[in-house]
Amino acid sequence: MRVLKLTLALALALVPATAIAQQSPDARLAAYRERVERLEDADAIETLQATYGYYFDKGLWDDAADLFAADGTFEYGQMGVYVGKERIRRALLLFGPEGLGRGYLNNHMLLQPIITVAPDGRTATARWQGMVMLSEPGANGVWGVGQYENAYVKERGTWKIAKLHFYVQAMADYDLGFSRGPLRMEGPSALFPPDRPPTEVYRAFPSGYTPPFSFVHPVTGAPLPVQQPADPVARPQQ
Repeated sequence: MRVLKLTLALALALVPATAIAQQSPDARLAAYRERVERLEDADAIETLQATYGYYFDKGLWDDAADLFAADGTFEYGQMGVYVGKERIRRALLLFGPEGLGRGYLNNHMLLQPIITVAPDGRTATARWQGMVMLSEPGANGVWGVGQYENAYVKERGTWKIAKLHFYVQAMADYDLGFSRGPLRMEGPSALFPPDRPPTEVYRAFPSGYTPPFSFVHPVTGAPLPVQQPADPVARPQQ
């Protein structure tokens, strides 16, 4: 979190500071207040997402669902999109019983956040690296990795998850590893079908699909294009 705060503070303190220094005292005060508010927004979003991670890890599905906006969406790999807090609450049960249980492991670590808050402070996006460790009774363990491309909205002063999209990039048998035991992603559930099909169709490792970046290059300011490997199955987001 300290690294994120420092990065944001440095980014906000470079070029804009020169322009601010040339303003009137009242204008400078307003500009600095705005910058502090955006930093506090980014900090609140990081806390929100980290809280989701802890709730998800321990199967606290009700608490995790309450972090979403009323019309929020949840998408995990190729399982499809669930829309609305109550639909998300039920969909989370596909990952295990409430509170998990004996023999279950459901760790989803969230790392390397890049948080972009809109100038008006009402919406934001963020990309996270996701590391996964899974286990359930009677099955071998699973390693996994992927990226989150999420969106957030501030409702009545509180940040909530507007869109959670975890792109599964690789899943593998715990003992065999990624090179000898890659696993396919699960498709839409027949037990509790999604509200929408997957927004993007792609394959995990050994394919090399990379989710589109929600942020621009921090030095050049240019969008970050992704050149995807040829795959007749993949249908990236347009």
